[in-house]
Amino acid sequence: MGYIDDPHTQRANLRFIRASMREPLLSRETEYELAKRWREEDDEAALHQLIKAHTRLVVSTAARFRNYGLPMGDLVQEGNVGLLQAAARFEPERGVRFSTYASWWIRSAMQDFVLRNWSIVRTGTTAAQKALFFNLRRLRAQIEGASGDQLNHDSRQTIAETLKVNLREVESMEARLGGNDQSLNASVADDSEDSWQDFLADARPNSEDVVIGIHDAEVRTRWIGDALEELSPREQTIIRQRRLKEDGATLEELGKVLGVSKERVRQLEHRALGKIKKSINRRIDRPTDLLMEA
Repeated sequence: MGYIDDPHTQRANLRFIRASMREPLLSRETEYELAKRWREEDDEAALHQLIKAHTRLVVSTAARFRNYGLPMGDLVQEGNVGLLQAAARFEPERGVRFSTYASWWIRSAMQDFVLRNWSIVRTGTTAAQKALFFNLRRLRAQIEGASGDQLNHDSRQTIAETLKVNLREVESMEARLGGNDQSLNASVADDSEDSWQDFLADARPNSEDVVIGIHDAEVRTRWIGDALEELSPREQTIIRQRRLKEDGATLEELGKVLGVSKERVRQLEHRALGKIKKSINRRIDRPTDLLMEA
């Protein structure tokens, strides 16, 4: 069953749709000029005019996705994101109409939105899986012998060959589309007070493991800090910039800062890591002690 908006949202959607349909169509020359001004001059007024003239394309595409039970307004919002992405990447000098180029981005944005929200279960990520999701119903209606609730083996094989996917993927997608999401709070049986979530194992570490992990992390941090102090200033700079930052510096970047070649930086880094390893080994009996409570 499709999603039904409340009356206020329906009126707001209708106003947007009517406004979109009233926007004048652009000639090829005007479209080219607006796209060029936006691309070369960052002219936001040109961008707004280009986008507003093509919101009707977003609305018409959203209407084709309404059968997936999602709000029309959300579909339009996602389509507008795709429209903006198209405007950011459009190259007017290629001679392609913007509507042709933008259609792919709008449709792709809405398909991704449907896949993210149609079910709490991740439905598909590859191009083949997306094609299977959006074409399975249409294909099963066209294939002889698929009029029942379940596809037969030959029908599944035909769909797999048509969409170039594995037969098992067709079977899996059919099961997903034929089932409904269920809450973990639901009772396991009509006469039971137990819910499905009562039978889920807690995979989180217990309090003892948490305390041990915190203690070990503090010990490792102290040992590494002591080992760094034994390095030369240049070696410390290399290790901190290369190993202790999320986006580590490249050998070439550090070479320019230190006034040496990137090969020399690599050698210094290797030597510094060796010193750190020796420093830590002096503090423990076995390297595995790093993972144990002291």
